[in-house]
Amino acid sequence: MNAIDAIGVTDLTEKFHTRKACVAVIGLGYVGLPLAIAFAETGFRVVGIDLNMERVATLNAGQSYIADIPSERLAAVVTRDRVKSLRASKPLLTDAIDAIDSIDSTNASGCLSATTDYDMLSEVDAVIICVPTPLSKTKDPDMSYIIAAVSEIARHLHPGMLIVLESTTYPGTTDELILSQLQNANGRVFTVGEDFFLAFSPERIDPGRTDWTVHNTPKVLGGVTPHCLAVAWTLYECVIEQIIPVSSPRVAEMVKLLENTFRTVNIALVNEVAIMCDRLGVDVWEVIDAAKTKPFGSMAFYPGPGLGGHCIPVDPHYLAWKLKTLNYNARFIQLAAEVNFGMPQARAGEDRGCAERRREGAQGGAGVDPGGGLQGRRG
Repeated sequence: MNAIDAIGVTDLTEKFHTRKACVAVIGLGYVGLPLAIAFAETGFRVVGIDLNMERVATLNAGQSYIADIPSERLAAVVTRDRVKSLRASKPLLTDAIDAIDSIDSTNASGCLSATTDYDMLSEVDAVIICVPTPLSKTKDPDMSYIIAAVSEIARHLHPGMLIVLESTTYPGTTDELILSQLQNANGRVFTVGEDFFLAFSPERIDPGRTDWTVHNTPKVLGGVTPHCLAVAWTLYECVIEQIIPVSSPRVAEMVKLLENTFRTVNIALVNEVAIMCDRLGVDVWEVIDAAKTKPFGSMAFYPGPGLGGHCIPVDPHYLAWKLKTLNYNARFIQLAAEVNFGMPQARAGEDRGCAERRREGAQGGAGVDPGGGLQGRRG
């Protein structure tokens, strides 16, 4: 049974089912833009909000700035928004507008536009927050983007509104940081699960992948109340094949951190194994290739010069910071960070050792490592 069946269809869920709802996506980066397009392609009117004026202008011109999104795909839903605007403002040009409309009939009702104006939130039914969550210089969470977005949502909060946070953050953010601000917005008292609905659903975008997309990547979802979960479920199931419900936003927040901490720790492990193999004169790549043939209890990770990307070097520190406030030291996260961030120096040291061995070999010495650095290094 769908979760919504146990509760009954509210006015908001009916809007989602019929695609009459307007969805706002705050933050139009590599997470927000694909999600906004997915909703527009499914038939929703979508408003993207971003404070980067150049990004907004580029999007409204139908030009993509995200490598995963072809401009042709973006232009189709942006053009649809222009057609709708023309229909409203130029009723005498119906034939010409219909000709434009026929250029792309695959997105018969959905459209996307972008703005820097948060006042648009007064008109939307659902808001999805996809803003950055970087670290400060001291490795503490920088929550300023989330706080700014929530402040604007609170200023425009109205009954029957769904708010979902997708930005990666520490467990407790939705309950502790967002809920309290929305419950007392604009000098009024709003009841969560009745007047508005609040949930957390971690983004799972893997830039560059075409096999796992917004549509077919399972979506973890935790609502503050059962009604919140049901309403958010109804929205997301319009564009995503499989929803994975969990008992609370805190669980959903922890899911994302477990996923990326798992990768961080295992990358650190294999980086240290690479250093050990080099000391032992063993080809680490041969070891990994042989080890991954085990059909159970094993997963291949590969050594490199450290960590890169938007998530892996950052997300585990959110968890470590939260645990420090509870007087617990996340030792694996700390050790993994030390190993991974020390890899550039380790690689440089191996390269210096390799150069010395080459010089010895050129002078008639033995033990030249033709691969250089880490034994048998690929790439």
